[in-house]
Amino acid sequence: MEKQIDTLQQQLKQQEKLASLGMLSAGIAHEIQNPLNFVINFSKMSDKLLRDLMEIVEDNKDKLPEEDCEEVEDIVADLKENMAKIVEHGERAISIIQGILMVSRGKENEFIPSDIPHIVKEYVWLSYHAMRANNKSFNISIHEEYQEGMPLIMVIPQDLSRAILNLMNNACYTVWKKSQRLGDDYKPVITVKVSMSNDTLLIDVEDNGEGMTEEVKQHLYDNFFTTKPAGQGTGLGMAIIKDLIENKHGGTLSFDTQEGQGTTFHITIPIKKS
Repeated sequence: MEKQIDTLQQQLKQQEKLASLGMLSAGIAHEIQNPLNFVINFSKMSDKLLRDLMEIVEDNKDKLPEEDCEEVEDIVADLKENMAKIVEHGERAISIIQGILMVSRGKENEFIPSDIPHIVKEYVWLSYHAMRANNKSFNISIHEEYQEGMPLIMVIPQDLSRAILNLMNNACYTVWKKSQRLGDDYKPVITVKVSMSNDTLLIDVEDNGEGMTEEVKQHLYDNFFTTKPAGQGTGLGMAIIKDLIENKHGGTLSFDTQEGQGTTFHITIPIKKS
């Protein structure tokens, strides 16, 4: 009994840390957004200045040696490509920040028309990079299959993103754990699929990690049940995901697993008419 109380206290402390970290992340995200906007805007302005410069060069081509003209054109082309990359990655960073702010500030239980492949992709890679930040040797293959031309679908975006993040975190952990055991003989792979079928949204997260034992399958959705070492897991993730998908979205959360081979989680959500 005493051991259970100690475990619960550790898990509650972990939850408090996560709550504080969430508030801190929202504050950092808000502060970073402004300088990122400056970077993107100045990149776009610089691109316009490069176009103006090239017009001047064109008007004075006859006054410049041919070699110099070609060199200027090459340099300007490289600069324009660099500016485009800055804008592209800056806008992706803004998108991630907006996702973080959405999770922290989103109205509870509010269904919003959402780009599901975009949400899933952002949080799949957010999970991966978070794992990489904690363990530089962590590396996996991520296969993504997103149905093209999907319309916006009514979901609670901050809740769906939490579900994807939790599933992806678990998938990353299990393939990492298996790689520690098998070394270079094992190639960790996570496959993510998003599609629609018969007015139903389908999301699969598949890994070739450790799989689940019978005991884990029986207690998977129990509060405070975790297979992670103390301090690394709260034991609330799967219970939360089940609640978010089944109770809030009226969907289903199921899984197929084989011990030692891997696990696939299946999310189905009925598509609401906007």
